[in-house]
Amino acid sequence: MEEIKVSPDYNWFRSTVPLKRIIVDDDDSKVWSLYDAGPKSIRCPIILLPPVSGTAEVFFQQVLALTGWGYRVISLQYPVYWDLMEFCEGFRKLLDHLQLDKVHLFGASLGGFLAQKFAECTHKSPRVHSLILCNSFSDTSIFNQMWTANSFWLMPAFMLKKIVLGNFAKGPVDPKMADAIDFMVDRLESLNQSELASRLTLNCQNSYVEPHKIKEVAVTIIDVFDQSALSLEAKEEMYKLYPNARRAHLKTGGNFPYLCRSAEVNLYIQIHLRQFHGTRYAAISPSMVSAEELQVQESQLSQHEDDDQSEDSCLQADQ
Repeated sequence: MEEIKVSPDYNWFRSTVPLKRIIVDDDDSKVWSLYDAGPKSIRCPIILLPPVSGTAEVFFQQVLALTGWGYRVISLQYPVYWDLMEFCEGFRKLLDHLQLDKVHLFGASLGGFLAQKFAECTHKSPRVHSLILCNSFSDTSIFNQMWTANSFWLMPAFMLKKIVLGNFAKGPVDPKMADAIDFMVDRLESLNQSELASRLTLNCQNSYVEPHKIKEVAVTIIDVFDQSALSLEAKEEMYKLYPNARRAHLKTGGNFPYLCRSAEVNLYIQIHLRQFHGTRYAAISPSMVSAEELQVQESQLSQHEDDDQSEDSCLQADQ
């Protein structure tokens, strides 16, 4: 239990990357919490948006790995917003405060939906240069919770946590996935009633993405082949919505591949961001590009070798 919380990587992250708290709204209770790591000279960083149960800490492995290769990475946690337009306006003010004109967004589940809505909301004056959508969705109707969306604010915290936990994987999982679930349960426990209720409201109130407004945005879709909270229909809908998107599939990873399959997720993020190297929208320090390119090539090569070995063992088992 709590393997991730006591791991050297997590403790190194907590001791070296400071947590910042920023207020950009007139309401002082709306506080953005974020970790901003990597070279501050980068004006188009990658920003990581967590799922309903997540906090800014859930992406610590992405922050450590990507900043090590010269990227600027911001992992954040949203304040209490009850409405999508209110969220988009608050996020736009945050980018203004951080003096970021355009950004790359990585969103997991609800984070991916909010990333798409923000790109759509700002399409006339674009603030999003690219999207990486991990286990995400484009239409809230898939959850069949629209009738209850307006009553989440009334529910006590224990009931809201029970709703969220109902989507976590059940049954046997491998040790890394079990550790990821334990860590996310711990993060869920740290959220108060209004934080949880507002996120569930955003997750379930009637809304969908209008893809024609963000067709110029480069998209990578990351999803898993094993059990996750997303149905096959929801995944197929994402593929239809973004026919030109790059697709990155993980054989396993459950709901939280960025925790339990972090090396693969980090590689896919690097591959996505490579297309912007050498432009003003690069998220990496120019001096680090050649070393990073070499590392990506080596990672891809070893991954292909692993895939070949697993295919060979499957063939031998069949024989």
